[in-house]
Amino acid sequence: MSQPIKITSKIRLRDFSPGYHAGMDKEKTREKTARLCERIGELQQLLYANHKHSIVLLLQGMDTSGKDGAGRRVLECVPPAGVETSNFKSPSSEELAHDYLWRVHKALPRYGNIGVFNRSHYEDVLIVRVLNLQPRSVWQARYAQINAFEKFLTENNVILLKFFLHISRAEQAKRLQARLDDLAKNWKFELADIKMRTHWKRFQLAYEDAINGCNPPCAPWHIVPADHKWFRDYVIARTLADALEKLNMKWPKPRENLKGIRIK
Repeated sequence: MSQPIKITSKIRLRDFSPGYHAGMDKEKTREKTARLCERIGELQQLLYANHKHSIVLLLQGMDTSGKDGAGRRVLECVPPAGVETSNFKSPSSEELAHDYLWRVHKALPRYGNIGVFNRSHYEDVLIVRVLNLQPRSVWQARYAQINAFEKFLTENNVILLKFFLHISRAEQAKRLQARLDDLAKNWKFELADIKMRTHWKRFQLAYEDAINGCNPPCAPWHIVPADHKWFRDYVIARTLADALEKLNMKWPKPRENLKGIRIK
């Protein structure tokens, strides 16, 4: 199976292997990903020209699962003007002065563009829950609110591609250690990363509930095995390319009659 796992029933993350790669060959898969990235670049030009839809790559996962790396790889052939990236870290004072979905709605890409969400509104039922930043009554009500929000977006031609990058605790340890061992990566390391590891089981449960509770047909979740970066990138690129192809886009007709025009 070379596609990310589309969730259609209640899941438990322990039933999915973060190291799964469908028996695919690493180098051949990288070649397939490169071809998919070229196709994504072509299709984004059609997306921009038609100006009727936008796409959001919503990437969630534990630290080091590859949210930045996947977005960079999959969209490497898309012109910078066609990509809008948002990184949802701790909310600013301005953001805290609004409802929790305000900053997300504000960050949506314009029609014709592809948006990358490094984390998202799901942080408000994940880290908020795990670190007890809000009472249970508050974050539990947000599942229904998120479903309504995503339904509204999809009804207004925003295509949501939601990916949970499923990394193992052992692989995360290797990647965190690599940040300590490589001086060029030291800047990425934060002591908070170690603190978050102590909540691993609670995060896994929170992700399970978010996936199971916010999985409408209009915006389903995909679990992407993320221990192998090359396989992670392939399945995301494949899904994005398929979503663009399904739009069956054609080049729009010119707004004016161009017959007989010659440039002197």
